[in-house]
Amino acid sequence: MINLSAAHRELFKRTPDESFTSFDALYQHCERQRQESTDLWRRPDEFTLTHDLTVIANDDGSETSLVDWSFSQLCRMACVSKETINRLSRKTASKALMETLPSTGGKPLQFLKTGDFVRSVHGVVYTRLWNADLLDVVQEFASDFSPPQTAANGTSTGLYCGEQDMFAFLIDPTGWTEINGEAFAPGFFVWNSEVGRRSLGIQTFWFQRICQNHIVWDATEVVEFSRKHTANVRDGLDTIRVILERLASRRDERRSSFVDVMQKAMTTRVGNDADEVIKVLSAERIPRGAVNDALEIARRQGGFTIFALVDALTQVSQKVVNVGDRTELDARIGQLLSLALAA
Repeated sequence: MINLSAAHRELFKRTPDESFTSFDALYQHCERQRQESTDLWRRPDEFTLTHDLTVIANDDGSETSLVDWSFSQLCRMACVSKETINRLSRKTASKALMETLPSTGGKPLQFLKTGDFVRSVHGVVYTRLWNADLLDVVQEFASDFSPPQTAANGTSTGLYCGEQDMFAFLIDPTGWTEINGEAFAPGFFVWNSEVGRRSLGIQTFWFQRICQNHIVWDATEVVEFSRKHTANVRDGLDTIRVILERLASRRDERRSSFVDVMQKAMTTRVGNDADEVIKVLSAERIPRGAVNDALEIARRQGGFTIFALVDALTQVSQKVVNVGDRTELDARIGQLLSLALAA
């Protein structure tokens, strides 16, 4: 098992205005950006950088402002250091960029315009995928997944969209099931950038715990896929659709199996009397002191079924002071449910 820190890193690099309180709020924001955005294709001789470093590329001759990301892209295209350009006056900087932008052989550049801003500049090999397109797939195949608890800072929710990219962290808090005798629930990350900041991608997993810093602890069955924004990037949505569908199907299968196990655990007796129960639990390496305390609790709850004893032992384990001893005992208690499979 491994710990996953992607959501943890996102938490500490996002500003409050990039965080969304619900999936619906994130989706509405991304859909609004899609509706308000336009791709402008212009050859280098069809647009102008003004002395104020605005872009004239619209048919009506109006000016559009660069954002930090699109300005950085132009600097990279011109092979000029952004730091160097920033030390020049705006008039000199605009002239330097226009004179150093390479010839594209008649091929146009792709400007992404949203409102009064140019959000990105790309060549012809870049293919845009809207954040809303990815969220459409999530909504279709994982609509019952939700964000984790709000982080310790009180604002970060795991759902983010900023100037450069989008990231969503979703889990199914009702999807707990048993894997090799331990409890896990399903979750996933998805990410995308409409402006070329990062690839399209997904990572699915089964986890045991998520802390308030959004670190996913003890993850297993981790599956990751990513696709660059080239001509076939939309094919990546089909792969993500399959991955999400597989995760949801596996959850449903395991949930059904878990229900069967729990039903057996509620009716299957570990032994007919205390001596038989002690013998079985000792064979499972449950400490004798914990067994004796659990027997009294189980008697009050109605008998020595597997479920009653697991519940009683869990109550006993919470009183163990040493964290290492408590963790080891909890692991052994969880494995007792396997007795129901053999019944």
